[in-house]
Amino acid sequence: MRRILLQGVSHNCRVNRLAHERSPYLLQHANNPVDWYPWGDEAFAKARAEDKPIFLSIGYSTCHWCHVMEHESFENPRIAGALNRDFVSIKVDREERPDVDDVYMTAVQAMTGTGGWPLSLFLTPDRRPFYGGTYFPPEDRWGRPGFPTVLASVVRAWRERPEELETSATEMVAHLEKNAQGLPGGAAVGAEVLAVAARSLDADFDPVHGGFGGAPKFPPAMRLEFALRWWRRTDEPAARAMVETTLEKMAAGGMYDQVGGGFHRYSVDERWLVPHFEKMLYDNAMLARLYLLAARAFGRDDFARIAAETLDYLLREMTPEGGGFYAAQDADSGGHEGTFYVWNPESVREAVGADAAPLVCARFGVTPAGNFEGGETVLSVVRSAADLAAEFGESAARVEEILCDSRTKMYVARARRVPPGTDDKLLTDWTALAISAFALGARRLGEPRYERAAREAADRILGRCRRDGQLLHRERAGNAAIPAFSADYAFLAEALLDLYEAAFDPRDFRQALAFQDELDRRFADPRGGYALSSDAHDGLILRPRELYDGATPSANSVAASNWLRLAAFTGEERHRRRAEEIFAASSGYLRRAPLTLPRMLGALDFATSAPREIVLSGEPGRADFEGLRDAVFDDADLNRVVAHADAAESLADVSPLVAGRGAAGDGTGARAYVCRDFACDLPVTSPAALAAALGRVHA
Repeated sequence: MRRILLQGVSHNCRVNRLAHERSPYLLQHANNPVDWYPWGDEAFAKARAEDKPIFLSIGYSTCHWCHVMEHESFENPRIAGALNRDFVSIKVDREERPDVDDVYMTAVQAMTGTGGWPLSLFLTPDRRPFYGGTYFPPEDRWGRPGFPTVLASVVRAWRERPEELETSATEMVAHLEKNAQGLPGGAAVGAEVLAVAARSLDADFDPVHGGFGGAPKFPPAMRLEFALRWWRRTDEPAARAMVETTLEKMAAGGMYDQVGGGFHRYSVDERWLVPHFEKMLYDNAMLARLYLLAARAFGRDDFARIAAETLDYLLREMTPEGGGFYAAQDADSGGHEGTFYVWNPESVREAVGADAAPLVCARFGVTPAGNFEGGETVLSVVRSAADLAAEFGESAARVEEILCDSRTKMYVARARRVPPGTDDKLLTDWTALAISAFALGARRLGEPRYERAAREAADRILGRCRRDGQLLHRERAGNAAIPAFSADYAFLAEALLDLYEAAFDPRDFRQALAFQDELDRRFADPRGGYALSSDAHDGLILRPRELYDGATPSANSVAASNWLRLAAFTGEERHRRRAEEIFAASSGYLRRAPLTLPRMLGALDFATSAPREIVLSGEPGRADFEGLRDAVFDDADLNRVVAHADAAESLADVSPLVAGRGAAGDGTGARAYVCRDFACDLPVTSPAALAAALGRVHA
């Protein structure tokens, strides 16, 4: 059912330079009459030689409004003619070049007070921005100028008022440089920051619908993981309620794909009912992990089911041959948003049969009036199985059987529709987030296929996305390119640590340590922490630094966590010191606006909680060893590391935890050691004794 967004371009019409690119987003624009250039020296040289302003358009392949602006403006011969005559036009895939996007998104936010995609900017030939916005309509409307009006105004100003534009560009670069400094850091921070963040989280929580703030609502995976940590730390009922309420409401709403599994990008309302229908790999990876953690912490089988369905969606629809994970699926199908996912009473009846249709419609709120455009319905869970059993005179077990069978039939019927396109590039950082989720799912859900998926994805990156000692950011159609960013190194190091704890391959641990050291070498910023880009990234007017968590965690937040875990494994003070330096560099944000760094709050929780080190000794696959391993992963503690003392291939040279604790071959079987600061209790041999030693205090 998967449709790749664009494998190539049509040869029935004129193509532009983007036809030679690998990005699905750039290839979508290869047939535009606009004379597009990719980001690079050729475009900048042309702008200088012809003394023309640059029009820079930034977006991504599954962006709905990017599609709209392309159709309305970039496919319009009159508008394309104006661009070709008066500008040098550059198209950038923000997912391939997050550094370019970061710089110019900051500029547009400063100019307009808002941001988003498509991002539309006008630059001097030396890449300094002087005017910009997001989506521009093809004519003047809604109280805003149309794109032709904007183009004409910019050209007139370029010719008649160049001094004003020069001043604007100079002032904007000064603003960007000042913004890149961020809030001043340098101060030590401790657990007091966590309490401030928890109070802020509580103040912003929606107790009725879950989540934070009002519409639109984005899935707050990192904030909820911090709330889960705070509950573990304090046992505050409010923190638990934040997590459970939000996860329940999201899973029941239309933002969750009730037929195929997986989460859409965000909800346009406060109830999680009507989504923006694109599906992003990073959202689903982080949410699967969160549901797994919450299932373990609260004993919620329903949360485990949502996690499994989300991971299965990624395996079924987002995994190419050879492993790894595609980046995203589009919101649009056949040129219209959401049509692949919505239902009406007749389409339900055709899919599941006349007998089951009334119960299915009652379950998911499908009515003739609908809740979406054209009388269609976005599915959401509006009736419980118990209520349906009472209404339809069936047992609860029979209702569940009907619903399960009907979901399968609806999935098959839906597959006959025009599917949304799939952005088939593989991004190292996003894939690493998925590796972490699958590694945890393998252990929590006892699914070997999840471990295989994590292993294959990691091996694909390690085998295909390295060149001349350098990690690469993107692979597509057999081509790996673009020097990796700090997030690629940090996320991959974290994923390999997670995979090591799940599968105990010492090579994963050693590679994680190597990538973390490489992150330090390539991206260390004199202002503290890590820059987003390195010297290998071209054409930037400044070196951006991710100072807060966005849709994905910042490299600094993940790096802080990685350093702390490595310190717990190795005992090396330099690792702990690097984490403390990141906290200090981020202290301005952690003290004044801690919720801008929810993932770093998790690292700070780890740092201030005396994390435990757990060592397992024995042979993986044997019942005695697996019983101990299950006890470790059944425990809800988030502040611990797990090592394997393997006498055959030991990490004793880098981790004193495992030195001398390998299986002796004396028939004593598997053992577990629970340690703090490398001081270990006497070993235990039974899962019950290990559970007691781990001190599970929450049901």
